[in-house]
Amino acid sequence: MVIRILLSLVLLIIAPSVMALSQVEASIEKNPVIEGEYFVLNVTADDDLNAGALDTSALLENFIVGRTSVGRSTQMINFNTTKETRWQVLIAAKSSGNITIPAFNIEGVSSSPIALQVAPAGSQPQQMQNLFIEASTNVDEAYVGQLINYKVKLYLAVELQRGVLSAPVVKGAQIKQIGEDTDSTEIVNGRRFRVIERNYGIVAGLPGEIIIDGATFSGDVLVESQRRGGMFGFNESIPMQTEAERKVIQINSYPPSYQGEWLVSDLVSLREVWPDTQTTFEAGSPITRTISLIAMNVDENSLPELAMPTTEGLRVYPEKPLRQTGIRDGQVISQYSLTAAIVPTKPGTYTLPELKVPWWNTQLKQQEYAILPAKTITVIAGQMADNALTITPQQPSYPYASLWPWLTGLFAILWLITLILWRKTVSQQRLVTTQTTQRPVADVVSLATITEACDRNHVSDVISALQKYFSALLNRQVTLAEISQLSEPLGQAVADLQQGRYSQHTSAINKQQLMSAVKSYHPSNNTPSHSVITPLNP
Repeated sequence: MVIRILLSLVLLIIAPSVMALSQVEASIEKNPVIEGEYFVLNVTADDDLNAGALDTSALLENFIVGRTSVGRSTQMINFNTTKETRWQVLIAAKSSGNITIPAFNIEGVSSSPIALQVAPAGSQPQQMQNLFIEASTNVDEAYVGQLINYKVKLYLAVELQRGVLSAPVVKGAQIKQIGEDTDSTEIVNGRRFRVIERNYGIVAGLPGEIIIDGATFSGDVLVESQRRGGMFGFNESIPMQTEAERKVIQINSYPPSYQGEWLVSDLVSLREVWPDTQTTFEAGSPITRTISLIAMNVDENSLPELAMPTTEGLRVYPEKPLRQTGIRDGQVISQYSLTAAIVPTKPGTYTLPELKVPWWNTQLKQQEYAILPAKTITVIAGQMADNALTITPQQPSYPYASLWPWLTGLFAILWLITLILWRKTVSQQRLVTTQTTQRPVADVVSLATITEACDRNHVSDVISALQKYFSALLNRQVTLAEISQLSEPLGQAVADLQQGRYSQHTSAINKQQLMSAVKSYHPSNNTPSHSVITPLNP
């Protein structure tokens, strides 16, 4: 008994070594086939072979050879081991008629040739096929720089296991996918198909003809199959491939009568986003304005750069432009958007100039203009400035104002007497310093606040500290616009602060420039001194 078991194990070990290739069989999934339509050629060998053992070069004379997949299997029944190597080759006949698939020789063992009937292309309706592609363009001729919308629709009547939808190939033009794929279903002559739709944008740079080699699909699908006379069907994964028809598009040159930067489209418009219907604004308050250039069937990179219209007295701080493209109602819509903060520097009436963009209308074949009309706005002084105008610190009707010089003199005399008793020489020097010093202690504290805000690089805090400092220095509430008009260095420093506040790029505050401008300013002799009237008029 033990000897019999050992003998069986030995036979199992040496059995693979004595097995050899004895049969090669070739078969196809259907006959007849359609010219240009891919179908599967199966080649099976009864041994475990290398993938390169099958030579398909003999097919190239009459067939287009697609991708090849290889599978292997091993079965053991009652200690009887069988092995199999199977090649699945995608091929398509180049012409109609009767064609022979040649025999394949693997290690001296040959398959039998197959007589194949090929029907002319188009003889089978597409709705009878399990897989096909339709491709279309929105135009048959276009201009240089015009976007051609190439739409691909892949129809599937079988379950897709995996696959790749490849872009069309075009020489002398740029091509890119637009938007995302859409997945839907369609009923074609009563048969339900899954439809995968994709859009490509093609832009030619030179006049002449361009040839669009159709988009292709290559993948694996599950189909119901029966083997070896079985009663029941099962799903089998088979490779499939299909290709859209080739298209030729005529590209026209620029019209000689066109003037301006070239932009070709079916429709172009200019739009803006403005604070409602408001036309009156305060000086120093930012106004946000967005201008959008919208074009149909245009690549987003073909839209021209826009400059925000402005005029003297308005500072403009633009943000980075935004370009985007999408599909809407089957049309390619591209948009260029420019947003900016506009800051009026002083009161007055301002007119923002008209914006005009030339473009070529492909429907009417003539030049047109997208126009954004001029806009007039009124700028008034800020609310704080208005309140400051009502303050009248030099009013003789207040008796307390006349007592202030006497009190000041009394305190000065007492302080001088104290200094003389301590040291005569030092008292004389400090007397001169006291008489020439102009800035009160509160101003020094305000300067420290400005310096601290600069160190923290906080523009809003710096602006607030500046307003408090100069309000105390001038004995009235002042706006940022009024501060900028006190001196040229202050005007430049305030302008840099506003640019840093409304710019999209964060930059460090020029502390040295700002503090130098603040310290260099001295109020004129006729500037009213601090008065008790100020607290009465908040």
